[in-house]
Amino acid sequence: MLKRLGPSVVSAGETTSAALFPAGLEFNAPVHGTWNIVHIGMLVPEAHQIYVCALNCMRGVVLTAAEMGAQDRFSCVVLKEEDITRGTVEQITLDGIRDVLYKLEAAGKLPPCVLVFPVCTHLFLGVPLAHVYRKLEEEFPQVDFVRALMDPISKRRLIPDKRLRKVMYDPLPACEPDERLVALLGSEFAPEADSDLRTLLAAGGKRLVSIHDCATYEEFKGLSRAAIFVSIFPNGEFGARKTAERLGREHLYLPSTFSFDEIEQQELRLCQALDLPVPDFAAERAACVAELAKTRAVVGDAPVAVDAVVHPRPFGLARLLIEQGFNVSEVYLDGVNGEEEAELDWLRVNAPELQLSSTILPDLRVAPRTRGEKTLAIGPKAAWFTGSGYFVNMVFGGGLWGFAGVRTMARLMREAWAEEKDTRDLVPRKGLGCVSCI
Repeated sequence: MLKRLGPSVVSAGETTSAALFPAGLEFNAPVHGTWNIVHIGMLVPEAHQIYVCALNCMRGVVLTAAEMGAQDRFSCVVLKEEDITRGTVEQITLDGIRDVLYKLEAAGKLPPCVLVFPVCTHLFLGVPLAHVYRKLEEEFPQVDFVRALMDPISKRRLIPDKRLRKVMYDPLPACEPDERLVALLGSEFAPEADSDLRTLLAAGGKRLVSIHDCATYEEFKGLSRAAIFVSIFPNGEFGARKTAERLGREHLYLPSTFSFDEIEQQELRLCQALDLPVPDFAAERAACVAELAKTRAVVGDAPVAVDAVVHPRPFGLARLLIEQGFNVSEVYLDGVNGEEEAELDWLRVNAPELQLSSTILPDLRVAPRTRGEKTLAIGPKAAWFTGSGYFVNMVFGGGLWGFAGVRTMARLMREAWAEEKDTRDLVPRKGLGCVSCI
């Protein structure tokens, strides 16, 4: 029976719950700026990734490795239909991984760490993966095997990238903490040089370390020396928390946000936990307002479109801009981050005409992608859907944090407004911010 699709665009004032759009047939816009599990796994220095799956699933991960120019750190073990019918999936998995590792060893390139990615097929068939890993560890004792998983269809499990952000830190060994070190875990991007996270720690004689600072696998394992672990990205919170629990460390979840009140609460919490000097919050707020006013003077009353690819808090960003006098016309997203329900409530009351647009409902495939006036887009999907070449090209928050992160966003908006970009060339690029051969 044919089923009528729900609306792909609603106003903030019309919403009654966090479920904004109906589930069903989906459209995939040609905007691929976010990171996938291949990109995330490549952050582990000197590590090698091995995917064990069918060719249809292999295509995407192979292309990602190729686009990064990282084919030498990536291998495949292909499962065929007859492997399932003959019951040989376990043996093919084990033999295939062995074959990859023996070839790397013969070439003098045996990696110190291997991220093994079985898939949903292994789960459906009940393949004893613990046995597979045990045999590999017996045969290659000098290698750390990370128990990764590519299972995007099971709703009862963690989504693959959230799970990977946990298991990729499993090799961190137990050790005595260094009270001078604070480790950032679970974030694709390192905070900027002037990030409040860095400056607050430096003022108290502490140093921030992260996977982005590590050139070797041994340096990566040295992250466990940090006395406290911090996470700033929602999908990284679980992994950072579990790693901290395993190593007996304190964990602080301080998500990147555009709310001045929340930023102040987070920074005060960080200062209290580490006995850091408390900054002048009034001055920090005033500096942000001044920076946003400079951007408002440049952009004027032009429409501003925001998307959820640019940052996990699109409603918070929209609220901040509306409060500072910007003409925010639309927000592109497909679900509400649980951390943003209060922001949606605020928008319902204070910006009821704000348009909330899905990015995946099928009618968007033929929706007009031009605007009658110059539009500032914040995020690659907002750029594609509005047809604007004036956009902030950022994904996953770009490492922004604290009051300095707000000021950086204001500056990026001015830069985006001043110079037109080639939208068709930029927005399809996968893993924005990664090493890429494109």
